[in-house]
Amino acid sequence: MLWRHRFITDSWGYEIPAGRVDPGEEPIDAAAREVEEETGWRPGPLTPLTRYHPSNGSSNQTFHVFQSSDATYLGDPTDPNEAERIEWVAPSRLPGLIADGQVTDGFSLTAISTAFLLGRLS
Repeated sequence: MLWRHRFITDSWGYEIPAGRVDPGEEPIDAAAREVEEETGWRPGPLTPLTRYHPSNGSSNQTFHVFQSSDATYLGDPTDPNEAERIEWVAPSRLPGLIADGQVTDGFSLTAISTAFLLGRLS
């Protein structure tokens, strides 16, 4: 997970890697690219977890969530300004981090909650 500062809310927290799908790019390819750019790790095979519309009353934006069970270290992230640090976080720590308010962004909360609900994290 990324430990990062968000200027708009002036807050620090853990987030899963995320980003935009470029024109002509498939969501699964964008997910792999974003993980690599933001963390320096290439995810193993990605599997779809869910997709959702975060604000379907006001936007047609769709978020695609993927999961991987392994990754290969390639080196430092290509964008060192993405996060103060990158950390592997055991699934068993996630409920506590959420309860302590250290994971507050909607994308990460939705992805983590869905993974637990579907039995993909334990």
